[in-house]
Amino acid sequence: MRYLALFLGVVALGADDPTQHVLKEVERRYNRAETLQVGFTETYNAPNRAVRSESGTLYLRKPGRMRWDYTSPPGKFFGSDGKKVYLYVPSSNQFQNMKLKETEDMRAPLAFLLGKLNFEKEFQNIQAKPEGDATRITAEPKTGNLPYSKVEFVVSPAFEIRKLRIYNLDQSVLDFVFESEKLNPPLENGLFRFRPPAGAEVVEGG
Repeated sequence: MRYLALFLGVVALGADDPTQHVLKEVERRYNRAETLQVGFTETYNAPNRAVRSESGTLYLRKPGRMRWDYTSPPGKFFGSDGKKVYLYVPSSNQFQNMKLKETEDMRAPLAFLLGKLNFEKEFQNIQAKPEGDATRITAEPKTGNLPYSKVEFVVSPAFEIRKLRIYNLDQSVLDFVFESEKLNPPLENGLFRFRPPAGAEVVEGG
């Protein structure tokens, strides 16, 4: 029985290796990249509310700089210069900004965009299963005071994150679909400078 238990333990350890391999390769891909450009579609689904879908292009430059340029709705943008985050919504003509550290609660599922992805540090109950040629990874946050309860990543054979789903505590679900990813494209510094459009109302905090 002692040798049987040892054998089963080795088998169980070996069974975990494919999952660990996928996780480490995804971390390596994004944590090593200095810049990133990728198309996105973002869908927000909440009880008793109309589904909202938006799309555009995301640009990233380390450390901590990113810009979400929306083509639908046109003119909207969200981004960070590494110190603050900024949001402009044309429909309200409001330009909001707040300190980056004030947004930390929602950053863990998107940490791969900032080059700080660490599955074991941020998540628990991590599981992976095949989905066609891809792998679906499900995980729960280690910290209990976050606004979401579970995340799902769909990872390609090249370890690209194709989809991300965030299950929020208010029963809403936030989906991202990523496509046409480019690693380390040349990006102008001006992409990460954010100023309010002429006539926009400036709101501090948010």
